[in-house]
Amino acid sequence: MVRVEEFYNILLEHKIDYFTGVPDSQLKAFCDFIINTLGVGKNHMIAPNEGNAVALAAGYHIATGKIGMVYMQNSGLGNAVNPITSLTDPEVYGIPVMYLIGWRGQPGVKDEPQHVKQGKITLELLELLNIKYFIIKKTTEIADITNALNNEFKEVLAKGQSVAFVVEKDSLEACGKMKNENFNKLSREAAIKVIVDSIEKDTLVVSTTGKASRELFEYRENTNQSHEKDFLTVGSMGHASMISLAIAENSNKKVVCIDGDGAMIMHTGAAALIGSRKPRNFVHILINNGSHETVGGMPTISYDIDWGNSVKAFGYKTVYKAFNEQEIEEAVKKAQNEEGPVLIEIIVNTESRKELTRPSIKPIDNKKNIMTFIQE
Repeated sequence: MVRVEEFYNILLEHKIDYFTGVPDSQLKAFCDFIINTLGVGKNHMIAPNEGNAVALAAGYHIATGKIGMVYMQNSGLGNAVNPITSLTDPEVYGIPVMYLIGWRGQPGVKDEPQHVKQGKITLELLELLNIKYFIIKKTTEIADITNALNNEFKEVLAKGQSVAFVVEKDSLEACGKMKNENFNKLSREAAIKVIVDSIEKDTLVVSTTGKASRELFEYRENTNQSHEKDFLTVGSMGHASMISLAIAENSNKKVVCIDGDGAMIMHTGAAALIGSRKPRNFVHILINNGSHETVGGMPTISYDIDWGNSVKAFGYKTVYKAFNEQEIEEAVKKAQNEEGPVLIEIIVNTESRKELTRPSIKPIDNKKNIMTFIQE
């Protein structure tokens, strides 16, 4: 196991002192240390998405001649492939980048269904992208990291090629925990309960990836409600609103999208498309805790954004902002009787239950059930 403080110091010795990326629970020990050490600023930026992070590292190299580190979950490689192939690749600008990648869905390691495919192809994808990698395992020692930097990676980086550390589960040893608390009284789970209780009977719900979908599923279970009205977007961070838009435009159902601030920031252009299409039957609920809470709790820039005026500029008809259960109930009931698209921003804290269960229904069955419901 590699202690993150030692890992960080070795990186500094090799003049790697710029960090950017999107947090991952598998990299939590590293992310906690980086934000505790550097905060968020010139030498550490939490990017909206992984492709943005690659571009930030590229800009840093152009300005300084130095190499930046980009951290991400392996699911984020999809967002990063475009700048990796068309910007940093040696056949284009030859900009070296060092990646730190959490290996979710690693073959032989139990994980959630949305990670299985990406886990199988992670190493193959890096090879296809001509990114030399080193796997950090539970048995890896700091001397192994030093050896990789001094030998395997040194020559590759000098040629303008990129390299990656791929991190297996439980292979990084923590050195202090990050604190990103807010003092809002309302939890996301409590907000979701009020939303479910306030929507009309035949409303279709699309929930974003992470704990929001798990909390929605568990509340339906605990109240003996069926699940055929809910599409749980267990992966595809940032895309729940686009799934919702297409459903809204191709069915007569009222559609409520339960989104998160990290997901909405990741693909904000989706809100622009929603505003331009003006689906009358669409309610977009943004649960805003200013945090990537599901994957470790690093902060987002969401509290710096005026979401109401932003989406109005995109074309949303009405916006509401709620801080408590009563305001949520009032906003949801009003929104369903108004012409969409409507945004309801709900401000919550970063709390969640450790014993929160995961959906017992398979994604393929979730899809079949909701397709049947739409056709009713």
